[in-house]
Amino acid sequence: MSDTTTRSRRPSVRRLPLAAPLRLARPSDMWFKPALSVVVATAVPDLALFATDRLDLVMYTMAGSLCALYGHNLPYARRARAVAGVVVSMVIGLAISLVAASLTGSTAVLIAVGALLAAAQKTLCDATRIGPPGPVIFTFVTSAALFVPQQPGQVPGHLALTLAAGAIAWLVTAGPALVRREGPERRATARALDAAAAYLADPGHRTRHAAAATVHAAWQTLLAAGRPSPVRRSLERLVVHAEAALASGTLGDVPALPAPDPEQLRAWARRTRARGPVPTPPPAPGTTEELFGIDAERAARGTSRREARRALLRSISPGSPLLPIGARALVGCALAGYVSQAAGVGRPYWAIVTAASLYQANVTLSWNRALQRTLGNLLGVLVFAAILPVSRTGPLALIGFCLFFGFAAEALITRNYWLGSVAVTPMALLVLEFGGTHPAGELIGDRVLDTVIGAGVGILAAMLVTNRRAAGRLEKALAATDLARAHAVHALAAPQPTPAALDAARRRLTGSLVELREADDTAAGEWWQRALPQERVLAVEQAGHRTLAATATRRGSIARAPENGAV
Repeated sequence: MSDTTTRSRRPSVRRLPLAAPLRLARPSDMWFKPALSVVVATAVPDLALFATDRLDLVMYTMAGSLCALYGHNLPYARRARAVAGVVVSMVIGLAISLVAASLTGSTAVLIAVGALLAAAQKTLCDATRIGPPGPVIFTFVTSAALFVPQQPGQVPGHLALTLAAGAIAWLVTAGPALVRREGPERRATARALDAAAAYLADPGHRTRHAAAATVHAAWQTLLAAGRPSPVRRSLERLVVHAEAALASGTLGDVPALPAPDPEQLRAWARRTRARGPVPTPPPAPGTTEELFGIDAERAARGTSRREARRALLRSISPGSPLLPIGARALVGCALAGYVSQAAGVGRPYWAIVTAASLYQANVTLSWNRALQRTLGNLLGVLVFAAILPVSRTGPLALIGFCLFFGFAAEALITRNYWLGSVAVTPMALLVLEFGGTHPAGELIGDRVLDTVIGAGVGILAAMLVTNRRAAGRLEKALAATDLARAHAVHALAAPQPTPAALDAARRRLTGSLVELREADDTAAGEWWQRALPQERVLAVEQAGHRTLAATATRRGSIARAPENGAV
């Protein structure tokens, strides 16, 4: 790994893009899920407060309502646990902010508390991989609460409101399980089928990696869904067909398996997403053995929660590549808050939130987010200025605008972050109106100033606080992929390998290749680090793909053998 002949000559400082981060993408296939969820979860407590003439408490209920944005990519059993954890985490973070606000009026102290919370929230969200929307919602709520006048005796009641709204959000996100229990698994399977069809239509490294990652994600979703139902069994069979696409084509001297029909895969994907019955495809070779291996893996996963907790502790322990990103959040948020305070902003929480929202996996992605956030916030301020007079015509108009912008934010943000920010900004400003009207010029001026300061200081901190551990993560991913490939080669070399063993080896190798690609992409966008072994990464990926193809081919031949019978 230290051989300098395998290291890239690429400089450690890369040119930062300007136009690419602002391009629009296709919307997510499930954008309406969080959009509708947050509207319902927000409308119920808002209307209840309106009926009791206590709209000044909306900030506390909104903290719980925003929890409805999480978990929509998870199967319902896991989603229920994840959203419950989000609600508890939100209450804990808000409690710290409210207690701090009740004990001190020092802006400098409150900025320090906000920066510490932002860094902790960033690290924990990355470690648990909860998201989207990740830590920015937590930071928005806790930073805003720091600068709201508070008495110690009010804190329990305000936290109770957050908990009650969080319970409504939990019901909204988990409730659809009563109507369509396998909805998340169906969407994950449909994505795998579409990605496999895209690879067959345009074979290449990019489409192959995308298909492998999507198929791997589908298996993970199905494994996390709990006990297999008839619908999940059909979905597993469809994923087997998607996986078969990765074994088709020629890879070196590895013989190819027959390629599935891409149009058939797309047709299955459409029917899988729809509300009708899941399509029942003809069995692919080795389906029975693969599902047997999946059941064994599911049983093993059910007994590995202690290992999952250990993995979480390792991800936040000294030496973790996540800690430098947390350090960036701490330094950037603190500096942004103090610079904003020096510039005369009385409540510089938006500068903290802006800086916190920038920190992605590496400097390049953080730069992209800085451009997107700045453009979106500035345009959003213009939207706020246009609708402010109408929103002040009555409380129902204010509630209606907040619900509209909450829906619009989730509808637009999957196309590009800056487009979603155009809706988020007026919604965040309108929330302040529930506590009483503020001078429009002051609101708009402070928000523009905080946005510029938060983005500028935040990206400066990202460039100055180095993350040399990104290269270390890549080295570990290379070693893990080598080990997984050796395990697969050993399974192939067995005189009579069982299909279940081949399937387990293939899934392990696929997961390690996905992690390798993610680690390489993260390290490639980082500054101030040693050169990366790009040639070795490419060689390991190619060898891994060839081994995957050989494993799939060997397994297919076993499944077609007369003694195994037809499935």
